[in-house]
Amino acid sequence: MPNHSERGLSRQTAGYGDRDFSLYLRRSFARSMGYSKAILDRPVIGIVDTASGYNNCHRTVPDLVEAVKRGVLAAGGLPLSFPTISLSEPSLYPTSMHYRNLAALDTEAMLSAQPMDAAVLIGGCDKTVPAQLMAAASADLPVIGLVTGPMLATSFEGERLAACTDCRRYWAAYRAGRVSKERIAEIEGRLATTAGTCGVMGTASTMACLTETLGFLPPGTASIPAVHAERLAAAEAAGALAMQLVDAPVRPSDLITPHSVENALIVLLALGGSTNALIHLTAIAGRRSIPVDLHHLNELSHQTPVLVDLKPTGDGYMEDFHAAGGLPALLYELRDLLHLDAIDVTGTSLADRLAEPPPFVDRRFIRSPANPISPLGGLVALFGTLAPRGAILKRSAATPALFEREARAVVFDGLEDLARRIDDPSLEVTPDDFLVLKNAGPRSVAGMPEAGYLPIPQKLARAGVKDMVRISDCRMSGTAFGTIVLHTTPEAAAGGPLALVETGDRIRLSVAERRLDLLLDETTLGRRRALWRAPPLPPRGWDRLVAEQVLQADAGCDLGFLKPAPA
Repeated sequence: MPNHSERGLSRQTAGYGDRDFSLYLRRSFARSMGYSKAILDRPVIGIVDTASGYNNCHRTVPDLVEAVKRGVLAAGGLPLSFPTISLSEPSLYPTSMHYRNLAALDTEAMLSAQPMDAAVLIGGCDKTVPAQLMAAASADLPVIGLVTGPMLATSFEGERLAACTDCRRYWAAYRAGRVSKERIAEIEGRLATTAGTCGVMGTASTMACLTETLGFLPPGTASIPAVHAERLAAAEAAGALAMQLVDAPVRPSDLITPHSVENALIVLLALGGSTNALIHLTAIAGRRSIPVDLHHLNELSHQTPVLVDLKPTGDGYMEDFHAAGGLPALLYELRDLLHLDAIDVTGTSLADRLAEPPPFVDRRFIRSPANPISPLGGLVALFGTLAPRGAILKRSAATPALFEREARAVVFDGLEDLARRIDDPSLEVTPDDFLVLKNAGPRSVAGMPEAGYLPIPQKLARAGVKDMVRISDCRMSGTAFGTIVLHTTPEAAAGGPLALVETGDRIRLSVAERRLDLLLDETTLGRRRALWRAPPLPPRGWDRLVAEQVLQADAGCDLGFLKPAPA
């Protein structure tokens, strides 16, 4: 009689109404791929393959897949790779965020539907990794994370360059007339000269660090550069570790806990990390019904110092962070703030991992709490009449002189309006005004792009203005900088107060008071609200599903029907 053990290819048999026939057919087709009968009896480790010709961040994925396979085979398993959606920020219209939940849905379905005892999730570019963790949280299959790793910085004419903070720095100088057309074209070929994710503490690197903090990565592997031999060795180790999960499973539900999520928030604040990571972490935690409270974020931010000195808020690159001791060194510095009972995918507690100090820490890039870059965390949440459910400011990348002020709003009604008018010489704008972009949130046709880094109007940039207060319902690249208020919730397309703002209105920002207020009387607001109309729904497809189901930023912008059912 066929073996009905729920392991390997015997798992998740197709629904023909005859389980023995289903397994017989499956093995027959597997044999047609050249596998021996003996190897088909082994435990199966699935490998999520996100290679794509559109995705430079994932150029090394084929090599990583092969290294994972080596680790699985050496440990006695059968590795089977399968493709899922690959999300590349520069390559997707309208924005990669619009497809994060689609990638999560795809990955969850494949983890749940195909026969595997555990899986290795290979991701890199910044929406792919959170999509995979969201999927893992819902499927609750034992998984190991493996990130592609950051690119190396390039030495060029006396400075180091890496995407994408340096991209933005040079582009701002080009818009201001300080860099020529010929020079910007030359720089274009010097910003990303190796495979890998952005070489700064952008969203991809931040998410890699948070993924290791949550326990999904082999310890110490978040920051290994993409082109280092260590990265391939980590992939092989991930394959071997996945085999350990077959007999001693540690599931995502064991790793994503209230304590581990709070640890991840603390690490995010200490990194001066990406604002995007807050949305992603909220979505990941939400898949396990764990709320992320923005008021609590402020409490944590008040007690968590910024310790990592990398671009966009500092001077270093990810290769410097790795050489300085990486995430294990940072966790050791934060140990008094962390929940040490949280475990990693090996089942080891954080207390045991941090029992001994790291052998080396480069204090140029990883500071001690006694000598922080800032005594306060990198992010702060704002609330008020313009953001009833919150907005986010990355204060570690902002200009403190702009933190307390009241100013006139200069409003742009969507991305097309912004593109059409921002550089118009007749635009009435001064350096003291607040630039406001609306209708660019998760429910809008724009899909919540990284457009929150509104360009300084060209006439002001050429006059030497380098920063202004900018407010929107969209996101900002983790590689960007400036006094930028993001994720204003509810968004304009959902009828939030942002939808009612008009040029000439007064807005008050107070970082000290955690406030963002639209200074309009209720009569005026009521009149405008009565005239507001929700944008029409897209006619069909994924766009329609997103418009109907997407949640707001304070709920992680997940789709409502993908959240767990109430217990």
